[in-house]
Amino acid sequence: MSSGGVIDKSDVQDWKQRLNKSIETKAWGSSTKGPTSRQWSNGFWGCFSPPSLCCLTCCVPCVTFGKTHHRLRKNGDMQGYEPINTSCLLFCASSYFGVNWILNAMQLQDLREKYNLEGSCTEDLVKSYCCLCCSIVQAEKESKEREIENRGVVNQQYASENMVMGQPGQSGQQVPQV
Repeated sequence: MSSGGVIDKSDVQDWKQRLNKSIETKAWGSSTKGPTSRQWSNGFWGCFSPPSLCCLTCCVPCVTFGKTHHRLRKNGDMQGYEPINTSCLLFCASSYFGVNWILNAMQLQDLREKYNLEGSCTEDLVKSYCCLCCSIVQAEKESKEREIENRGVVNQQYASENMVMGQPGQSGQQVPQV
C-alpha cells in the first residue's frame, strides 16, 4: 500500500473524486441499456450461494465490499489484496452514519461501466438500499467471473487427446483426475 499502513491515501482520493464527480455530473440518473450492454451473469437473489460468501458478507460486509473494490479498481487477479483495506474501513465507517448503501451503489455503477452491464444508477441505489448484502454478494460474484472471463482463464481441466472418456473403472479407459 502506498501509505505504508491500512489506509491507502490514493484510495481515499479516488473515493473523493468519484463522489464529487457523481454529485457534479448528476451521474445517478445514468443507465447502461442498449444493444451492446450485457446481462448480469449472477442474479440478485443468488446471494445465498456460495454459503461461505453469503455468511462472510452477512457478518462483515465491509470485507466483501473491499475485495470487490480491489478487483475492480486495483488488480483483477487480487495481487496485493488485504482483507482490511481502505475501502473496507470506509464502508464500515459509513455504516455508522447509515450511508454505506450509497458507496455500494457507486461500486455497482463502476461494475456496470467496466463490464458494460445492463442497469441504471436508480436500480443500483434501490438494490443497495433494500438488500445491501444481496447486492454486495452479486457484485463480488460478478466481478470475479468477469475478471476470469477477461483473462481468458478456463475453469475446467483439459482432457488429454488420447484419453477416452467413459464410465470410471471400464477396462482400457483412463479416469480423468479432478
